[in-house]
Amino acid sequence: MATSTAKRTVSRVGWFGKFLTSSIGQKIIMSLTGLFLITFLVVHLIGNLQLILGNDDGYAFNSYAYFMTNNPVIKTTSYLLYAFIILHAIQGLLLWSQNRKARGDQKYAVKVDRTAGGSKSSIYMGSLGMVILAFIIVHMVQFWGQMHFSDSIGPFTAEGYEGAKDLYALVAATYENIGMVIFYVVAMVFIAFHLWHGFQSAFQTLGLNHKKYTPLIKAVGYVYSVLVPLGFAIIPIVMYLRHQGVL
Repeated sequence: MATSTAKRTVSRVGWFGKFLTSSIGQKIIMSLTGLFLITFLVVHLIGNLQLILGNDDGYAFNSYAYFMTNNPVIKTTSYLLYAFIILHAIQGLLLWSQNRKARGDQKYAVKVDRTAGGSKSSIYMGSLGMVILAFIIVHMVQFWGQMHFSDSIGPFTAEGYEGAKDLYALVAATYENIGMVIFYVVAMVFIAFHLWHGFQSAFQTLGLNHKKYTPLIKAVGYVYSVLVPLGFAIIPIVMYLRHQGVL
């Protein structure tokens, strides 16, 4: 009996492993992690807008950052987020590599893909993904890494926030550099193209297609893929212009 149970367990694990490494399994994982990240971006944007809303010397943003880094539920979710980002990137690169091999890197195949209605963002999703991954690494090192491992960040001295760091000052110092502002704005353009294809594609992969709702999903996806990256891009621009005394 024990042997039979063990065989069934191995069989299920083997099936699950094959599913994860199959093309459809990878696409489903890409879709689920992508939808999670899409939701996260909205929450992240709402928090980051505290950087430019009002003129409180960073109190609102530092309060938000303190809550995000000290709430146990948020901290657990953030670790899941990091795992999903890595998983999403790995699966995306694997799919891109498989699709490239399937096409044989033939120019004719690319032309066929274009004439078949494939958008530029669809054709270059792999390249876009690699650029975005590079941006995420830079972004994490620049802010998350310094927040946790650097002693150069001053304290947030407001009452009730003992031990907190002045992360607003870190962000403000970063966006005093016009080069960094341009880097972040250009990165948001890449993310917008990635979302333009990926939003609706995630629903399609999961089989959530309906002649009544699919047009609405596409419309929401297009609006989302423009407004959310635009919101992120506006933040460094506004902070730079404030530093220059323009705003």
